[in-house]
Amino acid sequence: MPPSTAPARLGDAAGTLRLLAYLAAALALAVLDHRGGWMHTLRQQVGVVVEPVRALAGLPGHLVDSTTDNVATVAQLAHRNQELRRELLVSQARIARLSTVISDNSRLRALLDAAQRGGLDVQLAPILDVDLDPTHQRLLLDAGSGDGVREGQSVIDARGLLGQVTKVGPLHSDVLLITDPDHAVPVAVARNGVRLVAYGTGRNDLLSLASIPLSSDIKVGDVIVTSGLGGRFPPGFPVGRIVALRPDESRAFLEGDVRPAAQLDRGREVLLLRSNRVTLPMPPPPPQTLAGTPGEAGTLRGVLPNATAEGASATTPARS
Repeated sequence: MPPSTAPARLGDAAGTLRLLAYLAAALALAVLDHRGGWMHTLRQQVGVVVEPVRALAGLPGHLVDSTTDNVATVAQLAHRNQELRRELLVSQARIARLSTVISDNSRLRALLDAAQRGGLDVQLAPILDVDLDPTHQRLLLDAGSGDGVREGQSVIDARGLLGQVTKVGPLHSDVLLITDPDHAVPVAVARNGVRLVAYGTGRNDLLSLASIPLSSDIKVGDVIVTSGLGGRFPPGFPVGRIVALRPDESRAFLEGDVRPAAQLDRGREVLLLRSNRVTLPMPPPPPQTLAGTPGEAGTLRGVLPNATAEGASATTPARS
């Protein structure tokens, strides 16, 4: 027996009637609201009642959005912080490099100013290596025969004598410092011209004086300069300052300590004198009067025996 369709039809008819009723009610409310405006007040009251429910319903979404924004902000801040740290490191490196450049420029300016003040014909040479071993006090220069460097050239800095070129290669040169144990420099006291010999000690902060007559007019604090004897070094270049005087073991002579004028343990460049024939003002010679008896070295005042002053080689000390 086929199923009956009467209930289904009744249900469809009822649904249609309800829809028509809703449409009619909506139309009536729209007309009434348009003409009278009383629905506006009702909507406001309903909105006040419904607002907490709407806000509560939207709270999870707001929380999710806020959390997402905060996470994104933290990630952005961390990335920005890393970028700022990197920029800070780069800036600090640039500042350090700039400070080094300023220091280098100041040092080079001092070197060139010293050369100009003395009217010197010089050549600037960079330092490649430094050997300040107690048995070897030497520099290696980044300049050789191809740059015009020759053996025997005097080497100075802005403050005084450093040494002399002892070996020249095509690209590099060796400099024997005045503090090398095998080095000796004929010197004179700038105050009165008394001639002495300054020997290397193997220490970059000390030279020694030997066989000084007791009657010599020499004091702690005196400045000593190159005397020019032997032709190895031009006269008048600062060598150092006497910092100590004392009797030697024989008690017949004095010996002294000299602090070098040149900065042997620092600097990146040196000056090479192209000619040792340099005219610098020298102190007047001391009066040629007898200083003691022949038993006290048998010399004139202010003049050392030939074996120690005039016959001393710049590279082979002749200590008494």
